Amino acid sequence: MIQEQDFSLPVPAEADVMAARQAWLQSLSGIRRLSSLTVEAYERDTRQFLHFLAEHLGKAPCLADFRTLAVADLRSFLAARRRSGIGARSLGRGLAGLRSFFRFLSRQNLVEIPAAYAIRSPRQPKLLPKPLGIADAGKIVDLKTQFEEEPWIAARNAAVLMLLYGCGLRISEALSLKGKDLATPAQMSLYVLGKGKRTRLVPLIRAVNDAVSIYREKCPYQLTPEGPLFRGARGGALQPAIIQRAVQGLRSALGLPDTATPHALRHSFATHLLVRGGDLRTIQELLGHASLSTTQIYTDVDSERLLDIYEQAHPRA
Repeated sequence: MIQEQDFSLPVPAEADVMAARQAWLQSLSGIRRLSSLTVEAYERDTRQFLHFLAEHLGKAPCLADFRTLAVADLRSFLAARRRSGIGARSLGRGLAGLRSFFRFLSRQNLVEIPAAYAIRSPRQPKLLPKPLGIADAGKIVDLKTQFEEEPWIAARNAAVLMLLYGCGLRISEALSLKGKDLATPAQMSLYVLGKGKRTRLVPLIRAVNDAVSIYREKCPYQLTPEGPLFRGARGGALQPAIIQRAVQGLRSALGLPDTATPHALRHSFATHLLVRGGDLRTIQELLGHASLSTTQIYTDVDSERLLDIYEQAHPRA
């Protein structure tokens, strides 16, 4: 449950707005079970809107002021954010957060804000995932290519990266595993808690079990059942930034493109399965996507790859 002090940063708004906003943020976490990162993003977006609105109105807004909001007011907010360098995706997410807040106000019979549904979301650029080639993905997850002075840290990084590529895990999912997880080398599957608190079952290939087993053998810290499986250099829970920096170093050492990131390994997992004949619905379940439309973007990636091969190989291309 999100605690009130998490959102204690100064916000220029009257008490009725702040109380309603706090209740909404609590509902996002406790009832809708959105991830903490999503809740933090929505908190930030609404805080920025309230700062804008206070300046726009010349006073701290109250709920009654929301009733008079016009489409022009919301467009002015989006324009101000755009001038500060915010991209279309962040603008779209910010507008989605505001609409969620306004819907909450309506459901609570506090205020109706028709302008929120009359404004169009910013047009989103179509960005395809950037998977790695099979050979490049293999280099990143290989223990022999981990440039770390401590052998156990090299084994740890290889094990984490192998989970991303071998199971399609998000980095947050891999780092949330506990010591009791993957404790048996012969383990065939793993339950993963993903976005929206949804649990999915992913199969384990031998390469994943081998990588984790090597890490367990070399790790100098006691891996308690309820403690984190992956440890930092001082024994605490491993932070995502450490793995991100490790991959950044691998990019330089191996001559890989800037698109080679930990999350690109998850994209590579999905794309390589699809290229090898994997079923789209199965890939959706393995990735933990709530909607098949989210997974379908990988068909565009595969089509783009086939077109590149055609143009390079066909004598009349």
